[in-house]
Amino acid sequence: MSTLSISSPISPSLFSRHNAASTSYLTCSLKISPCQIKSPLLKLQEPLHSKLYAATKGGKRPVRGVVVMSMEAGVGVMGTKLGMMSYFEPDGKVVPVTVVGFKEGNIVTQIKTEATDGYNAVQLGYERLRDRKLTKPEMGHLEKVGAIPMRHLQEFRLQSVEGFEPNQRLVLDEIFKEGDLVDVSGITIGKGFQGGIKRHNFKRGLMTHGSKSHRQLGSIGAGTTPGRVYKGKKMPGRMGGTKTKIRKLKIVKIDKDLNVFLIKGALPGKPGNLMRIAPAKIVGKNIPKN
Repeated sequence: MSTLSISSPISPSLFSRHNAASTSYLTCSLKISPCQIKSPLLKLQEPLHSKLYAATKGGKRPVRGVVVMSMEAGVGVMGTKLGMMSYFEPDGKVVPVTVVGFKEGNIVTQIKTEATDGYNAVQLGYERLRDRKLTKPEMGHLEKVGAIPMRHLQEFRLQSVEGFEPNQRLVLDEIFKEGDLVDVSGITIGKGFQGGIKRHNFKRGLMTHGSKSHRQLGSIGAGTTPGRVYKGKKMPGRMGGTKTKIRKLKIVKIDKDLNVFLIKGALPGKPGNLMRIAPAKIVGKNIPKN
């Protein structure tokens, strides 16, 4: 990594603490990786003023174009939700579990390193399909490593990508064991447009005679002051159909013959949905605190 110092004049209107009659100069130090320097003229991915503003104000907001994907505790896999069932443990205890099956896939399609992409990650493909279902650019991306046509591509950002090779088929038994904790993410079931009671668990009004507010939302703000509705106000709207992650779920059983996982608890989505399974992130244990 190289450190680049840039000085730029700043308009007084951007900073109220500066004197309006003067022009200030602020210096910002940026860490630039060698792969980001494509030509002698460095192309910044965001206006310099906003970078300087974030540096002087101590802002930690991500810069556009810079990778902000969270670090995974280890490489994961993709699976298909099959449904739920009851699993009886040896001591007779009944555990509700979700059955996750695995179609052909979980093949390494690309390996990203800090030297080539600025970060370390492994891209996996899942669920084989016909060639004509993919576009030519998608087919070219897979044919570059000799992989079969696959429907889904997802990345797992890792601290190190040693031990992975292009077109490598991951073995589930080597990645996960019975009793491991995993983070599972997927798309929840879409409920359509719903009211406040179903969407946000609001309490309804009286259902007796004389009540004029049974399931209505109620007041959404004052009148003259502030004269508007605050952003983020819980109101009726579209419910579900969003990506959700359920953390620290236990793998109860791994059936090698059926090629399925039995994961304790409920997983997002309906049967047939794509599931992303990764080792549970425990700060300070399997991922760094920073």
